[in-house]
Amino acid sequence: MVFSRRLLALLTVAGAVLALGSLTAAGARDSDAHGLAKACRKGSVAGVIAGKKSCLKSGQHCVRRYDTQYHRFGFHCHASSRLTRRLTPKPADTSSRLDVLKRTSGLTPGFVFFAPKDGTGAAGPEIADDHGRLVWFDPLKTDTATDFRVQRYRGSPVLTWWQGADLGGGSPGVDYIADRSYHVVATVHAGNGLGADGHELVLTPQGTALITIYHEVPYDLSSVGGPANGAVLDAVVQEVDVATGRVVFEWHSLDHVPITESYQPVDASYDYFHINAVNLDNDGNLLISGRHTWTVYKVDRHTGKILWRLGGKKSDFTLGPGVHFAWQHNPLPAGENTIRLFDNEGNGSNTVSPPTRVIWIQLDPVAATATLVRAISHPTGILVTSQGNAQALDNGNTFVGWGDRGRVSEFDPQGNLLFDAVLTKNADTYRAYRSVWSGQPDNQPAATARTNRNGTTTVHAIWNGATQIASWRVLAGPAAGKLAPIRKAPWNGLDTAVTIRGIPSEVKVVALDSKGAVIGTSKPVVVG
Repeated sequence: MVFSRRLLALLTVAGAVLALGSLTAAGARDSDAHGLAKACRKGSVAGVIAGKKSCLKSGQHCVRRYDTQYHRFGFHCHASSRLTRRLTPKPADTSSRLDVLKRTSGLTPGFVFFAPKDGTGAAGPEIADDHGRLVWFDPLKTDTATDFRVQRYRGSPVLTWWQGADLGGGSPGVDYIADRSYHVVATVHAGNGLGADGHELVLTPQGTALITIYHEVPYDLSSVGGPANGAVLDAVVQEVDVATGRVVFEWHSLDHVPITESYQPVDASYDYFHINAVNLDNDGNLLISGRHTWTVYKVDRHTGKILWRLGGKKSDFTLGPGVHFAWQHNPLPAGENTIRLFDNEGNGSNTVSPPTRVIWIQLDPVAATATLVRAISHPTGILVTSQGNAQALDNGNTFVGWGDRGRVSEFDPQGNLLFDAVLTKNADTYRAYRSVWSGQPDNQPAATARTNRNGTTTVHAIWNGATQIASWRVLAGPAAGKLAPIRKAPWNGLDTAVTIRGIPSEVKVVALDSKGAVIGTSKPVVVG
């Protein structure tokens, strides 16, 4: 699959990319809802909630954890667990961007990777530079993208992300792997009749992928004050061979973690565990995060046995001062017997000990103690009630995505804030990363041009995903065969606007690298 084949380039001359298409998963979901519409009675709205076709209407019972999915079809799941009508904003044509608030020296080289969602801008994976200028964007029509980042597959750097109807709550989707030319070279689907959730996609050195899954099953909830005929979300981890799709390992929380370990209030479909991360520990076993149990579980990668619990009601370690965490995300190994995690400290209804922190915890397996080594919080005292991550950078810095607060930051080893930016258009991003990336699209740049009232012409030079451009050369003239260089301008984002004197008949743009070599040339276009 090639991005240029699945993207429709509708380019504006006012500045940004208007639309670039969507993946077929979104179209399939839309088709499901369209087919259902014929079966719904008058006054009901066809929708797809948690992967199931539904006829929706005001006053109907709803499940609050699917609220953002109900939003897509014009409804809100009220606190009473009944649907009410919701005014939805007009679909956006442009993306959320990074508004850079602070940028200092000492930053780690690389671009910023994020996937805006839930705002008034178009959703989709994005790459931006330290000035907030867009480098690459893949806008999605109806889907959501999460966990967009650089990983390695078969020895080469690749882009990976999950894409589906909504994050969490059992909404199934597909994991994508794309090369430096933005070709999708592989996809990962959950096996055994389950659907991949958007909380995690980790590529391993063995050519496998670790993914998370939510699976609703009937369950007796009377032990926690719920109905005997209730349902629970089983948290599932699968390790999938990317090349063959074969499931080589599968782990179910219900086989190992009782529902009584949860801090989450019970409801009819009980999300007692809320898996939001699975990663390889230094010894090759797994670190699994249960947000609603406030626990990190170390799990044997072969047997599925829990080797230890950190935090929660049954911690195998005595937690030292400052170690206690709640509603956490993204635990990762950070050295010998050291864990780094994103400590939310709140979930929107239960705030424990704000502010949100990134913490490093040293474990002593012999003494069974856990000691706080280091902690970072945002200078403004941010409380993040959902999502979030922290990434260790090669120079010792730490890059932090502040989840539902729609903010990204970089800190030095002493905890000083070096970089700070917010997503525009009220968007957030599940996680955010900084990585070195060399993108080389296999298509050529595009140009558009329009005259201005003052007798000048504004030319837009556009090359989605090209990272080696240093400057643009604009050629203009009376005809395609009679174009001459008019102006040279530095690259200023995916869509670089260059104003030239006069009103030529046709123009084209040439991309130059830092040494002045030509790396791409557009076709001539007629000035509008």
